[in-house]
Amino acid sequence: MKDVAALAGVGIKTVSRVINGEPNVSSATIERVQSAADRLNYQPDIHAGNLRRSDRRTQTLGLLVGSVANPFSGAVHRAIEDAATARGVAVFASSLDDDPARERLAVTAFLRRRVDGLILTAVSKSQGYLLPEQERGTPIVFIDREPSGIDTDAIVSNNAEGAAMATRHLLERGHRRIAFLGDRHDIQTAVERRRGFLEELGRAGIPTGDAWVIEDLHDEHAAHEAVAYLLEGDPRPTAIFSAQNLITMGAIRGLRDRNLQSSLALVGFDDVEFGDLLDPGITVIAQDPDRIGHLAAERIFARLDGEGVPVETVVVPTTLIERGSGEIAPTE
Repeated sequence: MKDVAALAGVGIKTVSRVINGEPNVSSATIERVQSAADRLNYQPDIHAGNLRRSDRRTQTLGLLVGSVANPFSGAVHRAIEDAATARGVAVFASSLDDDPARERLAVTAFLRRRVDGLILTAVSKSQGYLLPEQERGTPIVFIDREPSGIDTDAIVSNNAEGAAMATRHLLERGHRRIAFLGDRHDIQTAVERRRGFLEELGRAGIPTGDAWVIEDLHDEHAAHEAVAYLLEGDPRPTAIFSAQNLITMGAIRGLRDRNLQSSLALVGFDDVEFGDLLDPGITVIAQDPDRIGHLAAERIFARLDGEGVPVETVVVPTTLIERGSGEIAPTE
């Protein structure tokens, strides 16, 4: 800043006022300071400048998502970033990868950077470790999964009802042998989707103890192998409910390997990229990641602005999108 002041022929305080957009600085002075800053490639220290202000804001948020490689997480990230950018706020993002150790490491890294607020996807059994930070006034909003051990805002999908909707859709088309392919058995969203699936089978009078339930499928490859295993059985299922988008991709590959994509029904939870371009198109229970991200950003900024809104868990509805794969009737 001293170098900019010297080159522009003004005092350091004037440079500070220009950089911070303060009023009562002549246009000629602003032009000289900006020209000098450009020539010197000067970048203000955002943290130092903001921490000296009365609100002690750093104009940053910490965002922890499941995986930046997952389209669902990417869409949530984009919605939050769009809202933050409009307010001049930067977003530090990190992937959870469903690892409790990574959760704690990422949160610690965010807090060391003095972020103004946290938007988190969590996998630890309890988020009570955040209580001291909450007591210090840091707003915290959870997305995708509800927290445990701390009372704070959360924005989630209706996972159990969405899974029940998928199961009901297959039952209404005559299926009674429906397999469930799920994520890790200890992840809240996976537990809720399995619950919705089994409860809907029970309502239809189908013994849930006999249902095909394969869990702990971490990626496309594991789902692909699970489908191969199911198709070797006798009897085999006539329909599959895949309870996560990457699992759906593995299921699609498994069915197409055996040219069964048009004779065995498939409904996936969460949309899949290019699902409408396949033949048949992939029927899904679509979440609304844009809405989830928008609501999370809206809530974190309401907290930062001091609005006295009550703590709330907002449940975002899911939507059934029929494209063909979920409308295939049983052939045996």
